[in-house]
Amino acid sequence: MSSQTLSLHTEADTKALAEKLAQMNLSGSVWLSGDLGAGKTTFVRYWLQAMGHKGAVKSPTYTLVEPYQINMQGGLKPVYHADLYRLNDPEELDFIGFYEYLDEPNSLVIIEWASQASQVLPKPDYRIDIIRHLDDKRVVTLTGFEEV
Repeated sequence: MSSQTLSLHTEADTKALAEKLAQMNLSGSVWLSGDLGAGKTTFVRYWLQAMGHKGAVKSPTYTLVEPYQINMQGGLKPVYHADLYRLNDPEELDFIGFYEYLDEPNSLVIIEWASQASQVLPKPDYRIDIIRHLDDKRVVTLTGFEEV
């Protein structure tokens, strides 16, 4: 699986990367990793807005999953933003019907803290790893994407 590394120096850089990903109209699962405060949820917010979502983008920290139906060319696109940070047991994913999101045609499932359930989740189609540096620069490694 190929990977590329980018440096994001400003929030505008983060937004520009999210807009490029939105243009790709991806389907499948994306594992989004980074320490607390790395900017994962902010990145997802920009991504969903660039896809055309008009409302608020809430952090799914307590709900585990926030569903979105985004109006795109060709119809509605199901997008699920998951945050597994507070997952107590990977079996909880069965109880909430999480695997149905992954099986839904044309869906995009963005998973923060997938490492909490990596032993039970199918391997991701894409990975985005964000490292925040002391100067607030983010180094982002994209794996599985065509050239961005």
